[in-house]
Amino acid sequence: MKTIYLDNAATTPIDVDVISRITEVMTEVYGNPSSSHQIGRKAKAVVEEARKSIAKHLNVTAGEVIFTAGGSEADNLILRNAVVNLGVKRIIISKIEHHAVLHTVQALAKEFDITVKYVDVSEKGEINYNRLEELLRINDLKTLVSLMHINNELGNILDIQKVSKLCIEFNALFHSDTVQTIGHYPLDLQLIPLDFITASAHKFHGPKGVGFAVIKKGFGIQPLLIGGEQERGARAGTENVHNIAGMHKALDIALANLDVDRKYITDLKRYFVQGLKSVIPQVQFNGLSDDFEQSSYIILNVRFPKEVPMLLFNLDLKGIAASGGSACQSGSSKGSHVLNAILPEKEAQKTSVRFSLSKYITKADLDYTLDVINNLL
Repeated sequence: MKTIYLDNAATTPIDVDVISRITEVMTEVYGNPSSSHQIGRKAKAVVEEARKSIAKHLNVTAGEVIFTAGGSEADNLILRNAVVNLGVKRIIISKIEHHAVLHTVQALAKEFDITVKYVDVSEKGEINYNRLEELLRINDLKTLVSLMHINNELGNILDIQKVSKLCIEFNALFHSDTVQTIGHYPLDLQLIPLDFITASAHKFHGPKGVGFAVIKKGFGIQPLLIGGEQERGARAGTENVHNIAGMHKALDIALANLDVDRKYITDLKRYFVQGLKSVIPQVQFNGLSDDFEQSSYIILNVRFPKEVPMLLFNLDLKGIAASGGSACQSGSSKGSHVLNAILPEKEAQKTSVRFSLSKYITKADLDYTLDVINNLL
């Protein structure tokens, strides 16, 4: 059976050159980076080379890069430190953040005496920047703004330059979950001075279980995991050397081929949008996912004109992997918290599917997908 993987916003296939690098390090660099002997120092060199390379890509210092087990841990590390270590008493988020942010902030609000404010979003999932400014202006508590750069369900791109300027103007800290950004868009943290960002290697054809946080110099970070002085005291535990090396390689590859891959995948997305409109004239697109300037070129969130029971299941039977965005597709009575937050109830009940593309997809794959969808509907 033909297999077509259209769930790249969830995770990506590992690049073969990344697998080769991971295998090489696992075979040859088996020391503990904290050991003082030459075998340990060799492992330490691999970790620090990766740190310096990632820092250079983002235009930050190596000391600002902290390796983690992924984006969710990095978000937790930053948000908890903002409250317990940096004196934040108020956090501004939206209701369409990733659960690594949304649920963490809600948990912190229960545990500590902090205020949580939700900035308004439109039916297209657009942040209301005027409302954000109002929330920042009418406040005298130390505040953190946490808004993701690219929404993982809708693909909407936040104007982080605008948010950064507002945070600087009103003396607020700014954290952005950039898990869907890193490896797909260039990000210069000197041009756009965020205080904190997060990344996960498996979103850009790297290994699972490894990511990083960038934490602006000067913030003393207390660890979530206690038991060692690794990562400059920010995270206890022996570094995941081979996966850090794999992440390093994956990011190098992604950024070296960024323009070519972006053009190729954007063309695929445009082709798919046109094909869906042809097959299903009443089709709609959630958020700004059909806008080629204001959304990620990877993500297309499709809302069908009616509820289509078992659509994801039937796509899977035909070898097509995608993600659901409504209750009947996700297996949850609540459905997608993002779509429920932005859509009228009647529209949210319709079947929505997130298709997310990669450099490994072809137009032939999309033709097959369109044919299957046409037959199923």
